[in-house]
Amino acid sequence: MDLTKFLGQDSQEQSAQRLSKEEYAAQKKQEREEIWGMIDGKAQEVFQNGDSLKGFLDFMGRCKPQRTDNLFLLYAQNPEIRQVKTFEKWKEEGKVVKTGSKGYNFIVGQEYEKDGVIQQGYSIQKAYDISQIRTKQPEEAEPKPMDQLMEALLTDSEVRIQIADNLPDKVQAQYIPNKRTIYVRNGMSENATFHSISRELACASLDHHDGSYSRAGVSAQAYCAAYVTAQKYGVDVSGFSFDKVCQMQAFGQKDPKELRSFIQDVKSAAYSIGKQVDRSLGKSEQEFMTDEFAIPEEKTEKPAKSKKSPER
Repeated sequence: MDLTKFLGQDSQEQSAQRLSKEEYAAQKKQEREEIWGMIDGKAQEVFQNGDSLKGFLDFMGRCKPQRTDNLFLLYAQNPEIRQVKTFEKWKEEGKVVKTGSKGYNFIVGQEYEKDGVIQQGYSIQKAYDISQIRTKQPEEAEPKPMDQLMEALLTDSEVRIQIADNLPDKVQAQYIPNKRTIYVRNGMSENATFHSISRELACASLDHHDGSYSRAGVSAQAYCAAYVTAQKYGVDVSGFSFDKVCQMQAFGQKDPKELRSFIQDVKSAAYSIGKQVDRSLGKSEQEFMTDEFAIPEEKTEKPAKSKKSPER
C-alpha cells in the first residue's frame, strides 16, 4: 500500500532518498531548470495583453505576500491560490494538511556556508494552499467605507500629501521627489482621488533617494500598484486598462528578468501601501468601542429614603 496519498507527501521526495549523490544532484539541477523555465514563461505570458496582466495583478492582490518568483510560479500552477506555506510551517501553526493534498512547487530561501562565508541560496520545496488545510477558511473581508479608506491612506504617510490648486490640466496628483511631497487636486471623485494618491504613493516608494528616480521609469509600475491596492480594498477598478503597460513591455517579448523586475517594483510598491493602510485601519479598530462581551455590572439597591414625620 502506498501511504503517500494518506500522508500528503510526494513520492518524488521519497524516491530521491534512494538516489545516489550524483543522481540526486542531476535531478535537482533539472528540477531547478524546469522551475525557472516555468517562471520565465509565465512572466512573458502575463504581459501578452491587458487582460492577462489584469488577471495576474488580481492574483497578486489576493495572494498573501510572496517573493516575486513564487508569485509567477504559483500562478502558473493554480491561479486560485491565496496563501501557501510549507508542510513544516503549517505544522508549526498547529495546522494539518488534508489527506491526499498535492503540494505546489515553491522556492524557499535559505542560508548556507561556503569557504567560511554565509551565502544566500534557495531550495525547491512543496507548499500547500490554505484551501488544503484543515482549518476554517478565511472569508472575504467586507469593503471599508471610502472615508475610512481615505483616512487610512493619508495617515502616517512617509511623504507629505498636500492639496494643490494650481496643478496643470490633466494632472490629478503628482509626487515631487525633491520636496518629498505629493500634490493632489481637490474636488475629484472618491475613486479618482483614491487611485491617484495610491499611484503617487507608489511612485514615492520607488524613489530610492540616490538621484536615479525617474517618473517615466516608474509610472507604469505605480499604475499597476494602484490597481492592486484598490482591488485589495474593494475600490472600483473599472477605469483601469493595461494595454499600454503591456505595449511598453513589448507584449512579453522582453528579457524575462526585466519583466520579473517590473513586477518586483509593482509588488514592492503595492505591499508598501498595503502595510500603511492596514496599520492605520488597525489603529482605528483599537479605538474605544462598545464591548460585545462586557461583564454586567451588579445592581446595587439604593437605600430607602426615610420618611420624615410630619412636623407638629
